Amino acid sequence: MRSKRVPRAVREQQMLDAGVRAFARSGYQHASMDDIAELAGVSKPLVYLYLHSKEELFAACIRREAAALVAAVRAAVEQGAPADRQLWSGLSGFFAHTAAHQEGWTLLHVQARTHGRPFAREVGEMRKELVDFVTQLLAVAARDNAVRERLDRTDVTAIAYALVGAAESLADWAGVRGGPSAQEAATTLMDFAWAGLGNVLRGEGWSRKAVSREAAYDG
Repeated sequence: MRSKRVPRAVREQQMLDAGVRAFARSGYQHASMDDIAELAGVSKPLVYLYLHSKEELFAACIRREAAALVAAVRAAVEQGAPADRQLWSGLSGFFAHTAAHQEGWTLLHVQARTHGRPFAREVGEMRKELVDFVTQLLAVAARDNAVRERLDRTDVTAIAYALVGAAESLADWAGVRGGPSAQEAATTLMDFAWAGLGNVLRGEGWSRKAVSREAAYDG
């Protein structure tokens, strides 16, 4: 009897799974279409038929992993909770997803950034979406604390970029060291970032005047 034909969508996901694994482990230059076809359990001509080229396969893998990460963060957020709880739950979702999909995270945070503008742009768009999400939560916190006049959107966006960058670095560290759980990592980052942000929201931010006084004293 003839075997049941596998639907194209399923085959493509198998190829993308194999591509993520191969690119994360070997890098774009060293991963071969032969390796990817073998991992996917299909012929190399079929990979080319569905995804056309190694470059297009790499881009498709990046788009899928980026979309999955953003979706995981958004799904983890506790809607209707206070801004800090929403941010903590979103960070927990981020760390849980990167820990469970370390090859996908390696693809996004290492491989895609080192192989040219088109691939880096895909990751940049994902990062911007995460930054926009964090910016919205920080803006809510500023509004709730009645300090919008002291914390404009430029400041909030800068803080959001710093927080997302810190989360990325912590995800790298946790992946290499087998570090804390997702919730522990989120709590660590909240302890570091939200406590400092609390001072800003109370109008107690760090002042350049302190540095000026130290410089004058040393002189």
